[in-house]
Amino acid sequence: MTTPFPFTAVVGQDDLRLALLLNAVSPAVGGVLVRGEKGTAKSTAVRALSALLPEVAVVPGCRFSCDPAAPDPSCPDGPHENGGGARRPARMVELPVGASEDRLVGALDIERALAEGVKAFEPGLLADAHRGILYVDEVNLLHDHLVDLLLDAAAMGASYVEREGVSVRHAARFLLVGTMNPEEGELRPQLLDRFGLTVEVAASREPDQRVEVVRRRLAYDDDPAGFAARWADEEAAVRQRIVAARELLPQVRLGDGALRQIAATCAAFEVDGMRADIVMARTATALAAWAGRTDVLAEDVRQAALLALPHRRRRNPFDAPGLDEDKLDQTLEEFSGDEEGDEDPDPDGPGGGGGGQPPSESDGPQGGDTAARPEAGEGGEPQPSGAGSGEQQAVRAAEPFRTKVLSVPGIGEGAAGRRSRARTEHGRTTGARRPRGTLTKLHLAATVQAAAPHQRARGRSGPGLVLRRDDLRQATREGREGNLVLFVVDASGSMAARQRMSAVKGAVLSLLLDAYQRRDKVGLVTFRGSAADVALPPTSSVDAAAARLESLPTGGRTPLAAGLLKAHDVLRVERLRDPARRALVVVVTDGRATGGPEPVALAGRAARLFAADGVASVVVDCESGPVRLGLAGQLAGELGGTAVTLDELRADSIAGLVKDVQRRAA
Repeated sequence: MTTPFPFTAVVGQDDLRLALLLNAVSPAVGGVLVRGEKGTAKSTAVRALSALLPEVAVVPGCRFSCDPAAPDPSCPDGPHENGGGARRPARMVELPVGASEDRLVGALDIERALAEGVKAFEPGLLADAHRGILYVDEVNLLHDHLVDLLLDAAAMGASYVEREGVSVRHAARFLLVGTMNPEEGELRPQLLDRFGLTVEVAASREPDQRVEVVRRRLAYDDDPAGFAARWADEEAAVRQRIVAARELLPQVRLGDGALRQIAATCAAFEVDGMRADIVMARTATALAAWAGRTDVLAEDVRQAALLALPHRRRRNPFDAPGLDEDKLDQTLEEFSGDEEGDEDPDPDGPGGGGGGQPPSESDGPQGGDTAARPEAGEGGEPQPSGAGSGEQQAVRAAEPFRTKVLSVPGIGEGAAGRRSRARTEHGRTTGARRPRGTLTKLHLAATVQAAAPHQRARGRSGPGLVLRRDDLRQATREGREGNLVLFVVDASGSMAARQRMSAVKGAVLSLLLDAYQRRDKVGLVTFRGSAADVALPPTSSVDAAAARLESLPTGGRTPLAAGLLKAHDVLRVERLRDPARRALVVVVTDGRATGGPEPVALAGRAARLFAADGVASVVVDCESGPVRLGLAGQLAGELGGTAVTLDELRADSIAGLVKDVQRRAA
């Protein structure tokens, strides 16, 4: 067994360690989401926490880790008699990104359930994690339906497996910890809200601290057991403090003054729903218990807000998480009049919060890795961009607007999403087939229909149906998939007029917002001057695409052919990486092509490559003025796609656009 890196040996990351410890003291806090760049000890700290958790008493032989003092009455391995049990270390179970639904919640043998009436259930990872830690690395890359199952179990404390009327329920109470790199995409706001706390982590910029990180890591790699032994006393002290805080937790008093501060803070930051209030109350109580106190102080409420609210105040996908600490302090001060025992705690003593202070917006990475949404309007000063021949300053995007669905024609088999039709594991049932491998979604009517003609030959004598493996039918389902939306944006001098480029950026930003909601991957190719650049390779981080768009400079000639060829190369490489994901190419241009010999003819030949590959495409016509050449429409025809003007690129017009795309492909 590998010796874990000691929790107390982790350098810095005070807010991360504090959030994990508060969940260890009170799992009702609801887990923690750790956001940050790669290589910042996220996984190391989580794995190290499991060694600090106290041992748990379990019923011998129970696969669901029932507590012998209070066994689960509905345990599938029960009923259990009250009595003595065995003790074992708390588990840390890791959920792989590519796990199946059956691996997460468990598998039910449908064949035995129908033929024999036996609930033959094989527990999943949720059962293994009961009364321990469930760790999800890169939680933002999990399929949505798995995240839904995971967070529902965490909220209810139980897991339910339903298969055509046959159900199994078991307890599933665990400390949920997720880590993610925002550069690889965000979680939906509804799912962010289900995590109790969130912390932002980043590598230290202090040379001395970085030296200490390297020194400790090298020492651990050379001799893991010896390194852990040197930290054994510190580990034991923290372990004892967790036990003491758990015992003290029921005695902590959350007064009316603290509750009013919590409610006022959540109202001031306009968080949705009441979950934030509840999480803040539980966190503040855990902070008091961790500090060895029985009263919740204003400092506990403040620290609880810094841990529980940043991810809940995001109003749209491009808002960076974080809190205005001046506003927070003002709110707490305004509602501090009737707080009992509101003396300032000794920051160096046991009542000083027991952990690091989460970084402020100016100190931490809360605005560094993800760009805030560009401000609306065209009247603001343009932002400076890099120097270059004929290059003009970047302008801000106009206010984004709501769009309807742009979908790829046909039925795909890509990753689950919300854009185009696809064959998926979840969705409406469209038919049945013989199962390939393990049966997961039974089509009951088709199974009965297949078995019915053979009942007399099989000697059926009672009311039950005599089933065989060949009778079982797997349901085929149709849902929605996420696509690759590749933007090809003309940034040449002909697009450089302030008003027009602002409108263009607003349109692309609107489509980016739609891509975020549809769970798409996005990419960005720009062309100007004499070449085209991949401003953003295909990624799940729509935030990154918005940041590239905001700083996009303009100027120079219009190498349209180069832009199309670059986009074609991007799609070719992406098909090798992810062949099941279909693409939608959105070309934003006025259709002009300049520079080099025969630029218009060359652009036409490049466009016909997309038509030959059957790639769905839309051309957003940015041409303006009283005289229009209609070049974007010609380009759309050669691409085999549809052209739409900027004025038409709104919700009411998109519906007709989609119909045109589908009609052309039919």
